[in-house]
Amino acid sequence: MGVLFAIIAILFASLFLIIPLVEKYGTERSPEELQKISRFITPLMVILIIAMAIRFFIS
Repeated sequence: MGVLFAIIAILFASLFLIIPLVEKYGTERSPEELQKISRFITPLMVILIIAMAIRFFIS
């Protein structure tokens, strides 16, 4: 149980360090880049749901 708490503590500590660094040094995306990325989200979510359903019903 102690190992679990250590892993969770490390994850939260890394999040508190990484998120501010990404916000500070990350580049702002242009609307064109965001549109390209958002185009792929819906098909990927559909594939994920199908894969989860297959995994649920087969195993």
